[in-house]
Amino acid sequence: MTTDCTAQRHVFQGSGQREVVASFDGGRISSDGGVVLLREVDRKLEVIERFAECFVDHRRQESVEHSVEDLLRQRVFGLALGYEDVVDHDELRRDALLAACVGKRDPTGGDRKRERDRGSALAGKSTLNRMEWGLAEEAPEDRYRRICVDTAAVDRFFVELFLDSYEKVPERIILDFDATDDPLHGEQEGRFFHGYYDCYCYLPLYVFSGKHVLCARLRRSNIDGSAGSIEEMERIVGQIRERFPAVSILVRGDSGFAREGIMAWCEEHAVHYVFGVARNRRLEAYLAPALERAERLCAASGRSGRVYEEMRYRTQSSWSRLRRVVGKAEWTPRGSNPRFVVTSLSSRDVEAQELYEALYCARGDAENRIKEQQLDLFATRTSGHLMRVNQIRLWLSSVAYALIDALRRVGLAGSELANAYCGTIRTRLLKIGARVRVSCRRVWVSLASAHPAERVFAHAVGNLQRAGP
Repeated sequence: MTTDCTAQRHVFQGSGQREVVASFDGGRISSDGGVVLLREVDRKLEVIERFAECFVDHRRQESVEHSVEDLLRQRVFGLALGYEDVVDHDELRRDALLAACVGKRDPTGGDRKRERDRGSALAGKSTLNRMEWGLAEEAPEDRYRRICVDTAAVDRFFVELFLDSYEKVPERIILDFDATDDPLHGEQEGRFFHGYYDCYCYLPLYVFSGKHVLCARLRRSNIDGSAGSIEEMERIVGQIRERFPAVSILVRGDSGFAREGIMAWCEEHAVHYVFGVARNRRLEAYLAPALERAERLCAASGRSGRVYEEMRYRTQSSWSRLRRVVGKAEWTPRGSNPRFVVTSLSSRDVEAQELYEALYCARGDAENRIKEQQLDLFATRTSGHLMRVNQIRLWLSSVAYALIDALRRVGLAGSELANAYCGTIRTRLLKIGARVRVSCRRVWVSLASAHPAERVFAHAVGNLQRAGP
């Protein structure tokens, strides 16, 4: 019979006459040796420290063992390392390496106040969960949920983090707006059935600039996909121009954002735009001669033929003025494939083919960034009953993304992982087995000697240590 002090052994068929025996009794061994890289990125950019300033802590500070900054760092590091649920932290709280990277003075947890907590330096699932549930108007008097978030401060935080990435004033900033589905599998507040996605879901709005996330707004799905975009533009563009008054700003989006209100706002505030436009009979009639030429090109070459045309176009009722529309007349071996975009840029600024292929199509990269958050960093883990709780979880995922993106952008520049997805970076560089020894003056981390990413790891450390604050 297995006793409490003896780990269960698992016996496997080995090679030759040797059995392979495994048990969870290795002591201070971490499967997340690469968390030291996340800590170095966070130390350089102060990501979690600045994020923590967006929260208000109404707890009695003399009784607090885990500061808001510690709780956020533990939760965000956990997401970056692949631990999507707070329940995982009931075991992770005993990880001395994670505790050291969170910033605990005693990473072994030997000095905890309560006997039952000793040996666990980090917070458990209940403490982390309460942080996500605080309500601003109730937090000062609530017995358990006394941490609340300042939504406006979080909005500014993401934009400031993006602006601080520039070493010099940029000539142009491109903002990519996109909406996506966040499937729901319970009775969450605000759930609606969306016909296009064919499921119950939320419809979050994302704003990216390159690989930087500037906005992650959770919304109900019974709305137009562009709802709230003007408010986000006002906020983000205003904050950008506070820092860079003369910078040129371009907004991109698919046809769901080609709305009169959005385009009129951009024109009024000297913001350029390029949006997709849904096909209709009038546009297809304009493009018909070009499609015939594209068909002949396809027949002659056996490959897709493309011809670009542009026109001054206005809808019959929804648009207030004529606007420049560029049409891509494409004929593939499977048939016609016409596409249209509307823009405030003139033909002198950019010709039709470059506008579509180099400028508009590049917005598809924002969809890859959304996939990284949803697939690699658990942005769809919105299983809380209340929307405000799920909004905080979406922000936590976004901060975890920002942290790994900073590691990719700064630490991995010039390496084979410079353009890797977040999930690849986690697998290759963060999930490294490590033996941990804690002395009075140091935490010794002995990483796996046979790990294939040792050279890339050293490259990242060098880049991060050379980077300025």
